[in-house]
Amino acid sequence: MCQLLGSTVIQPQGGSPVAALCVCDLSPAQCDVNCCCDPDCSSMDFSVFSACSVPVVTGDSQFCSQKAAIYSLNFTANPPQRVFKLVDQINPSIFCIHITNYKPALSFINPEVPDENNFDTLMKTSDGFTLNAESYISFTTKLDIPTAAKYEYGVPLQTSDSFLRFPSSLTSSLCTDNNPAAFLVNQAVKCTRKINLEQCEEIEALSMAFYSSPEILRVPDSRTKVPITVQSIVIQSLNKTLTRREDTNVLQPALVNAGHFSHCMNVVLEVKYSLTYTDAGEVTKADLSFLLGTVSSVVVPLQQKFEIHFLQENTKPVPLSGNPGYVVGLPLAAGFQPHKGGALPCQLVAQKVKSLLWGQGFPDYVAPFGNSQAQDMLDWVPIHFFTQSFNRKDSCQLPGALVIEVKWTKYGSLLNPQAKIVNVTANLISSSFPEANSGNERTILISTTVTFVDVSAPAEAGFRAPPAINARLPFNFFFPFV
Repeated sequence: MCQLLGSTVIQPQGGSPVAALCVCDLSPAQCDVNCCCDPDCSSMDFSVFSACSVPVVTGDSQFCSQKAAIYSLNFTANPPQRVFKLVDQINPSIFCIHITNYKPALSFINPEVPDENNFDTLMKTSDGFTLNAESYISFTTKLDIPTAAKYEYGVPLQTSDSFLRFPSSLTSSLCTDNNPAAFLVNQAVKCTRKINLEQCEEIEALSMAFYSSPEILRVPDSRTKVPITVQSIVIQSLNKTLTRREDTNVLQPALVNAGHFSHCMNVVLEVKYSLTYTDAGEVTKADLSFLLGTVSSVVVPLQQKFEIHFLQENTKPVPLSGNPGYVVGLPLAAGFQPHKGGALPCQLVAQKVKSLLWGQGFPDYVAPFGNSQAQDMLDWVPIHFFTQSFNRKDSCQLPGALVIEVKWTKYGSLLNPQAKIVNVTANLISSSFPEANSGNERTILISTTVTFVDVSAPAEAGFRAPPAINARLPFNFFFPFV
């Protein structure tokens, strides 16, 4: 409990204060319907009441203990009577007010509105109003002081004029330019844009400047701006050949007429943002890469691709092989446990060949998905090791081949299946070679093969059961034929 050197509510004088309170008494000198505390209501009025609209009347709920007036109706009496009880109500909150010695503190003081009569008096009691160049400079300097604001996950990235626009498709496949880029939300989207090829020079979304001109605020509501730096520009021709420009100057779309055909050059096809941030939630660097191309009337409407990635400062990003399914051409994500125990008993040559086949730090596990986390070790797929050898008397067993078989399946929905690794085996095949005499040389062929096997089960589309129609025809429906 606490003692408040504060205020109290305005309560009526005389008798019990709460007994004289009636919040539903709105009509003076008239009985309000279902208002049991209205002193203007008589027994005849109670006979048409259905219930008490305000059954409990209390004072200020901040007090630890206070009086409460409880109202009810006795409909068994003739005429019905009002039942009134005055009880002590206890506030269970530990922050309730036990004693108040300054009653006006529980009510707001109405401010005095300046007018022509009291303006001079209010000016004498206040500090007055001043506005000069020195105070303005002091005010703007305070605004430049960095605050504790920071970007949090999912918060839109602010720019000098609004927010960083990240086009995406919402209700349809068409691009929407008003979608904001969110902090720490990596995205990669494709959307379609309907364009008029004759007006390609006037469409902002086809120009590099639309994506490179904004300046990102270092933190929300800050005056410090982080410019977007163009790191690379790749030009794609009509035959899909790629050429990287040496300079990073901003290019504008240009319409070129070639006989009966029109082409628009330097059109933005792909945009990739790479933002660097600190652990304090500040954006420190913004890089941008473009893929520009030439658009003809054959490829209208135009498909664009947009990506944004966030990298923490002073950290090395871990490359992924998919999100979540594996992407064709990317390496398998793998890890290993430190080798325990001594060297295997084998000849020196066999050890050299085996180390050559296994390589340095051959993994023990393979990630099931391209974005699997290292801490989720129970989800990783263990590699099953096998050794196959052909023993001959008076011969040397030397490893000759390492056969790796990776079994994968299509996981997820039929519309967007993801590649998932389900089993990995590594088979080391050894062969027998006659013991070579001292000074003799022999050439041994060794090989390593990796095979990917699709073990996906045939997809079965599921359909809901057709609704059962329980309809009955009237008995004379076929009258007079039947």
